[in-house]
Parts: sequence; structure tokens; C-alpha cells
Amino acid sequence: MPQLYPSGLPRPGRTLVMGVVNVTPDSFSDGGLCHASDAAVAHGMVLLEQGADIVDVGGESTRPGAARPTVEEELRRVLPVVRELAGAGATVSVDTMRAEVAARALEAGARLVNDVSGGLADPALPALMARAQVPYVVMHWRGHSAGMQANAVYDDVVTDVADELRLRIDAALEAGIRPDRLVVDPGLGFAKTAEHNWQLLGRLDEIRALGLPVLVGASRKSFLGQVLADPVTGRPRPAPLRDTATAAVSVLAAAQGVWCLRVHDVTSTLDAVLVTARWGA
Repeated sequence: MPQLYPSGLPRPGRTLVMGVVNVTPDSFSDGGLCHASDAAVAHGMVLLEQGADIVDVGGESTRPGAARPTVEEELRRVLPVVRELAGAGATVSVDTMRAEVAARALEAGARLVNDVSGGLADPALPALMARAQVPYVVMHWRGHSAGMQANAVYDDVVTDVADELRLRIDAALEAGIRPDRLVVDPGLGFAKTAEHNWQLLGRLDEIRALGLPVLVGASRKSFLGQVLADPVTGRPRPAPLRDTATAAVSVLAAAQGVWCLRVHDVTSTLDAVLVTARWGA
């Protein structure tokens, strides 16, 4: 299957790399390192210098068990960062489930909306995206972070995820979103066990068969920490020390033709993507 690219975003002829900027105090990966706006902007600029094709700015932690911020707090977190990075020439994505946040971020210069709820958390968001006609990531989702892991029950996780993503795609099309603006994400770690994540990664061709660009976000997630657990204590490797494993996933996913990889460490994944592209040339 040829590489697919959504309209209005970079087309480098390889898998893209999306760098993560968590403007939250409770991120699983960095513990609030970029909670302050100036630190978040500085981090985003570093990701750009490292070669990120897209910078993804989010003001709500979606780790299992996380509490939701108010709309006002989410706006306070993300808008200055989106504005500064877009003003510096970055292709900025806003990671939000809320139509109001998405609308304000687009006004501030964002060019992509990354909705981990796939349009389920806020019914107004697909309608907004139909009006805006900018690229829209629809992720597989079964509920908010506080209770999502209770929903990690599937007959066949890949078949079920693909079927549920088809429903979200149909809903997006019915809302008036153009097909060339849609991206799908299998939602690794969202109402998924470690084994579910591995099955999805091993059968990404079935997600690509939906006929849309695919975004994969495996970076530093707990299922990688489990694989890298200390052989003596059994303790999972801490999140900041999972970047090499993330790069390995990036190679395998890029080789399967995914559109974009959402990662915390851009350098290692971009290196992996460039080598994979050259290998397959």
C-alpha cells in the first residue's frame, strides 16, 4: 500500500515524526517538565531543531487515571505555546478532545487537531473540523483516563479496534469532514493491555487497510517498560529510559508504512525513520 499523506501537511516522502510537548503537571513521561509556558516553548523549539516535522501541544494528561483540567485551564496551558511555536514557523498540532480548545488553538496557528477521543468526548468537535477543514486525527477510544482500562476487553483487539475506527470515520464523514483530512490512530495504551498493544503493532496492516494515514503513539509507554524490566527486581524501566525501545518500534512501524510517529525523543526516531526509508529505497 503506498504512503498516504493528509492534505495541508508536510510530505517528505517518508514517515513523519511528531514531537510531543506536554504542557501538563502530571505527564507520565516527563513529570511536568514543560508545565510552564516558557519551558514548553523552549522544548518545542528543541524538537524543531532536532528535525520534528510536527510539534504536538497538549494541555490535558491522558495517562491512565488522570483527572481532567477545566476548559479554562487547558486553554491557559496550550494557547501561548501554540501561538509562539506557530509564529516560529512550526507545523503545530493541538492535542485536545474539546471543540473550544481546538477552535482557539486553530486561531492561534495550529494546523492539525489530534483528538484522542475520535470525536466521542465532545460532539461539537467533528462539526468544528468540518468547518475548519484542517487535518484531524481520529483515535480509537473507549472512555476518559480515569476509568478507561476497565474497558480493555476485546474479542480480537485488532478487528475490534478497526471496526470501531470505521464507525468514527463514518461519523466524521457524515459531519462533513473531507476524507483527505482524516488520520486514524489505533490508540496504544488507551483501554489496551500490553498484549493488546503488541497485537496492534504486529498487525498494523489491518489498520492501514482502513485506507487512511495512520498515526502511531508508542513512545515511552508502559508496555515498553515491561519488556525492559529489570531482570532481578522485575521493575519496569522508567519512562525517560525507554527511548531506544521507542526507536525500535519506530523502525518497525515505519517499515509498515505508517504516516507519522508521535514521540518524545525526536532525534532517535528521526534517525530510525531515515534509515528505514533508505533501506527500502
